Amino acid sequence: MKHKPRPSLPRPQDDGVDRIHGHRAGIAVLAKRPADVVRVACTRDLVAEVEKTLGKHADDLQIGVLDDGQIEKLAHTNQHEGLVLEARPRKWLGLNELAERIVTSGGTVIALDRVRNSYNIGAILRSAAFFGVDAALLGAPAPHPGLDPNAIRVAEGGVEELALSRTTDLADTLARLRARGVKVYGADGEGDASALGFAFARPSVLVLGNEREGMSPRVRAQCDAILAIRGTGRVESLNVAIAASILVAELTRKSTR
Repeated sequence: MKHKPRPSLPRPQDDGVDRIHGHRAGIAVLAKRPADVVRVACTRDLVAEVEKTLGKHADDLQIGVLDDGQIEKLAHTNQHEGLVLEARPRKWLGLNELAERIVTSGGTVIALDRVRNSYNIGAILRSAAFFGVDAALLGAPAPHPGLDPNAIRVAEGGVEELALSRTTDLADTLARLRARGVKVYGADGEGDASALGFAFARPSVLVLGNEREGMSPRVRAQCDAILAIRGTGRVESLNVAIAASILVAELTRKSTR
């Protein structure tokens, strides 16, 4: 296996590759999509794990063995956790592919309506993967919403466990899914029904709204039910990522009965 003292990642990220950093996030890409990996650089303590994860694909790559400072320059962050890589862009499902997949399997989807904070997005995707949600649907204004590298890192490998789809008109996408028999549930602190103990149907989409504004009126109008997590009232609401963990646990538990 070939190790280089310097990485083969010196140029800025371009449209042909995704740059991913973070220990678990990077290892998940190496495990799930090794043939997509173009370049890898890591600290010496991670070399054995990187080679083991890549398996036979390790022979096709030159693994740059670097110190923390060099990795930081490549990842453009000090939160690299010792690993950075470039990979061919991940596959995003179109609407028809997403609908076919969840209708056929009776699956579940987590949908984000203009959720912007990368830490929140990453934490939500991590919880969704942990509890066995099938797909994530990202809704945001044009240009097409993507995944920030920090969100991928925070998801700790969860991104590679989810089918991904995206839309610049979430309300329209939800309407089309409903036309295929998919139930849509929105989360809102002022919802009429409690999310705890709710009987979720399948296939279904759970929608989480923007951190400050919640769901847009058009998105809200597409929901078959608006669900709330009831608290004591001492604070107004939960962080969207914390709420997502509770909601997703309920979604997957109830819908598998």
